[in-house]
Amino acid sequence: MSRTRIVRWLRVLLPLLALAVLSTMFLFSGESDTEPEIPYAEVDAERMAREPRMVAPEYSGVTDDGAELSLRASEASPKQDRGGEASELQLDMHRKDGLTAQVTAPAGGLDNGEITLRGGVRMTTSTGWSLQAEQIDAATDRSHISAQEGVDAVAPFGEITAGAMELHAVPEKDGAAVLNFTDGVRLIYRP
Repeated sequence: MSRTRIVRWLRVLLPLLALAVLSTMFLFSGESDTEPEIPYAEVDAERMAREPRMVAPEYSGVTDDGAELSLRASEASPKQDRGGEASELQLDMHRKDGLTAQVTAPAGGLDNGEITLRGGVRMTTSTGWSLQAEQIDAATDRSHISAQEGVDAVAPFGEITAGAMELHAVPEKDGAAVLNFTDGVRLIYRP
């Protein structure tokens, strides 16, 4: 056999062999592990139309006495009459005198210039205080945070349990912030 004859046969046989290999690969290929469908978000469109809501809303403002407020939530929805309800809230207050307070709560809302945080609220301040209450209210027009349904606090000098608490500016003390406990205050002093 001459060299030319071998090349002619290979020019016919090699493409046929390649075609046979490819067809065998597709014929005997196994089931694919990837999902053939296009992934879509699993949401209830009817529920979203009935119950409108916002994801990751933020509210920011400055009070009359110069404190900066910022309120963030994971989700918020409007109420029928006015205001709104939100979940996983975080309120930050930064006063001009350097005091900062961070309040976190699982639920709450904003209505008539009043922020209500409820469901096991936790507040920490830059002065070393840590407070827990069932509900805490904060004003949006002035530096005022209060808990009227009982509060447990850990201070740098001990522990305090009281029926109510207020953090507010006192004009007689040049607008300095004061943390005031009332209604059956119990102090455990640890120097």
